[in-house]
Amino acid sequence: MENEEVKDKVKEIENLTNAIYQNISTGVMSIDEILAMNKNEEFMKELMREKEGYLKLKGDVINFCSKNGITADDNSWLEKARLFTSIKMTTIFDKSLRHLAEMMLLGTVMGTLTCYKDLCDHKDVGPELYQILKDLISFEEDNFNKLKKFLKEC
Repeated sequence: MENEEVKDKVKEIENLTNAIYQNISTGVMSIDEILAMNKNEEFMKELMREKEGYLKLKGDVINFCSKNGITADDNSWLEKARLFTSIKMTTIFDKSLRHLAEMMLLGTVMGTLTCYKDLCDHKDVGPELYQILKDLISFEEDNFNKLKKFLKEC
């Protein structure tokens, strides 16, 4: 019985680690796609700040994985293709700053919601991974607040 509990605990930690890693990877990929369409210097600086923050958090996850013998799985090629196609289709007729900011805001909200659900679903994963998740939530909420101003651009 104890052995099963340990296996379940390890699986839960691996699942949460992968969820966090994939959330971060989606943010980085989205930023890279939006940067390629952006023409606004201030928005570019904001996206680069966000990308740096995501990459720092990704490093935290990789360090956690290294210390705990876990391999983080990236998004599947299907998920990457879906994200790429979604961004390309959504911007085919509208590459305005306002629209790009709206897309980033929606992605940030989706990422934040996923984090909150993960927080509830994985309560007993240890303080280090829990802290990485809380840091990701704080970071995404900060991103949301900073991105809102770009909606006012006409």
